Amino acid sequence: MNPILNNFLKKLDAILISSRSNIIYLTTYPNFSETERECFLLITRSKQYLITDKRYSEAVTQVVKNFEIKDSGANKLLTAGRSSLLKNLRITNLGIEEYDLTVSEYSKLKKFVKTKSVDLRNLRIVKQKKEIENIQKACRLGDLAFEFIIKQLNPGVSEREIADKLETFINLKGADISFKPIIAFGKNSSIPHHMAGNSKLRKNQIVLLDFGVKVNNYCSDMSRTIFFGKAPNKFKKMYRTVLEAQTKAIEFIQSFYSSSERGESRSKLSISSNSQLFARDIDKIARNYIIKQGFSNMIHSLGHGVGIEVHEAPHISLKSKDKISSGMIFSIEPGIYIPGFGGVRIEDLVVVQDNKAQLISHSNREIIEL
Repeated sequence: MNPILNNFLKKLDAILISSRSNIIYLTTYPNFSETERECFLLITRSKQYLITDKRYSEAVTQVVKNFEIKDSGANKLLTAGRSSLLKNLRITNLGIEEYDLTVSEYSKLKKFVKTKSVDLRNLRIVKQKKEIENIQKACRLGDLAFEFIIKQLNPGVSEREIADKLETFINLKGADISFKPIIAFGKNSSIPHHMAGNSKLRKNQIVLLDFGVKVNNYCSDMSRTIFFGKAPNKFKKMYRTVLEAQTKAIEFIQSFYSSSERGESRSKLSISSNSQLFARDIDKIARNYIIKQGFSNMIHSLGHGVGIEVHEAPHISLKSKDKISSGMIFSIEPGIYIPGFGGVRIEDLVVVQDNKAQLISHSNREIIEL
């Protein structure tokens, strides 16, 4: 039993798992719809149930071994008159995922069972060895995809064409994209989540690439910004500032763990706690450096956890209360954005393991001019 779930079950009869990402995590089965409710997990102190319908029962049975399969339909679990499972198990105090159930689903449940919201955002925050290996594989393929895609940048190619080529390359390698690639040419690069469109590449433009690979249900995420032509000094200053901000943040994490290994005090690092690394302190390092160089405050957080979802805990932001510990994987992605000119973002994943912190994406981080 997962210790987080076990802790909640001390005060509950059962927990209803509804989020697709947590269902994948607990069962390893990834093929339920992202948009429709096709499965619930019901976890009690003594047994685990997977509730789906007959469309999935055969496939699920072949993969999932530690759950009893119920194929009467996920939606029936929410209807008192037609659901016998909750009644038969005498469940009166049910934990529900705080950040997943819809208002309609909650309204149905509360008519016949007492519910209590449980926060499972940190259920997957610490990665096991196999999870780390899968993310490392995704990162290696991401590095190969970057090498491939920069060779496809030619005058007249559109953002959408580059996004399609990137996705095709990844698919042909037997993997999937972990999110729709962000491909931004020229001024579009100042929009952090720009949707690839019909803009065509011209000489002397910024090219921002943000994409990820999914291997065995686990994601990677990386960003690179290059210049198609001869880079002006304004771009070079932006780029060097972003790269240095990222480097300082990564070195800060590494210094925290190396000082621990040597038994040294961490007070010189100017952090919130001498014994614990807080995510917010990592954000401060990069953010303050960018501001010190004369640029505006960063308009997004420095990073986020990556795993089954491309955005999950821990959250590397000024307001984050997350503490960094062994087994966590997260992005470090500082950015500078100047409307009307363009943006620069560099993103890599860091893994904390065996009291060390290291990069697991390795594409060139220096200025590239094509």
